[in-house]
Amino acid sequence: MSLLTASHICKSFEKTEVLKDISFNLNESNVLSIIGSSGSGKTTLLRCLNFLEKADKGRILVNDKVIFDAEDESYLKPAVLRKNRLHFGLVFQSFNLFPQYTALKNVMLARMLQAKNDPDYKLHKKEINEAIEAEAVALLSQMGLKDRMMNYPHQLSGGQCQRVAIARALALKPDILCFDEPTSALDPELTGEVLKVIRELAEQKATMIIVTHEMAFARDVSDEVMFMDNGYVLEQGPSAEIFENPKEERTKQFLSRFISGNL
Repeated sequence: MSLLTASHICKSFEKTEVLKDISFNLNESNVLSIIGSSGSGKTTLLRCLNFLEKADKGRILVNDKVIFDAEDESYLKPAVLRKNRLHFGLVFQSFNLFPQYTALKNVMLARMLQAKNDPDYKLHKKEINEAIEAEAVALLSQMGLKDRMMNYPHQLSGGQCQRVAIARALALKPDILCFDEPTSALDPELTGEVLKVIRELAEQKATMIIVTHEMAFARDVSDEVMFMDNGYVLEQGPSAEIFENPKEERTKQFLSRFISGNL
């Protein structure tokens, strides 16, 4: 059974069609990598899934429950959006950490804000905050940042900042973790440490969608690969099939320099 179903997603900015009838399924514990040239619509698709953009048409389901229908305005109510957005965690290209907070506080912040909406928060504030902190410490330790928790973003490398951002996304326990070019802002030397963390999450059977230009990584870590071009999904299938035997000519052209021996 599919954990995520996106059905006939369309999105335009003014007169420019960016997403053209996108449909796909993602099973629980699977990793889907989305590849394609810059401008093909990959990031816009992620932003529509996370409700940072509103799709003009289409539906999104999680566990067979509709969480967005472009034809139903009730899904756009702020409270409904906030609730449904929790199904997804998003790790941005540029970290987007709060510079005034430590790594630990950056990871704790969203959970603390969420907890304050709990009617029992005032009665159990100390215990709840301690539990949130313990979870944040465990996540940062998992990211290899146990000795950097009290550092501020400007005291961390780009790779460390991105690992804090991954921990922050995981803190809300999303059903699906989304990465938007997680290594594009990093030096090649730092890229490996972030990819290592994502590989470990894949081994732990986290359900993930990864927009990436790292083709070797996409091939090795993904269960499924989706190739987008000019707003369309031109080809989708098992990772080995897409990389070793692409069917569409445009996919072959895009992957040609990797298939020829660079992977």
